[in-house]
Amino acid sequence: MPPEGALLLAFITVQRAGELLLARRNTRAQVARGGVEFGASHYPLIVALHVAWLTGLWWSGWRQPVDPIWLAVFVALQAARAWVILSLGRHWTTRIIVVPGAAPVARGPYRLLRHPNYLVVALEMPAVPLALGLPRFALLFFLLNLAVLVVRIRCENAALAGAGRPLQPAG
Repeated sequence: MPPEGALLLAFITVQRAGELLLARRNTRAQVARGGVEFGASHYPLIVALHVAWLTGLWWSGWRQPVDPIWLAVFVALQAARAWVILSLGRHWTTRIIVVPGAAPVARGPYRLLRHPNYLVVALEMPAVPLALGLPRFALLFFLLNLAVLVVRIRCENAALAGAGRPLQPAG
C-alpha cells in the first residue's frame, strides 16, 4: 500500500489535471462566444505558484502520514470547490474571461461571496501541507498565494466592472 501522503497527493494531481482540461475546454468556448481574457500577464505566475506548491508537496510530503483533522478540512474544501465549479458551469475556467453582455453568475456560493473559488484555494494551500505535517511549507505558500490573489482579484474586479463597456484586455 502506498504511503498516505502519496495517496492524497495522487488524488490532488489527478484532480488538478482534470480541472485543467475542463478549464481549457471552457476557456475555448468562452472565447468562441466573444470572451476577452484579462490578466494574461500574471497567469504564468499563478501557474508557477501552483506547480511549485504541488511539486514541493510531492518532494516533502509523499511519505508522510495524513492528519485526519486536516484531511477533513481538505475534504470540506473539495465539496466547496465542487459547488463553485458546478455553480459556474461552462463559465468556470482558470483564466479571467469576460463575455461582453453576459451577466455575472449569481447562484450557488456566488450568492454569498464574490470570489468563493479564491477562498477555497487560499484555505487549501495551507490545509494540504498541514495535513502532511508541513507547517512551514503551509505558511510559505499561504503567504505567496495571498500575494498572488491580491493581483488576481484586483484584475478580475476591474474586468467585471468594465463588462458593460467595450472590453479592452488588461494584459
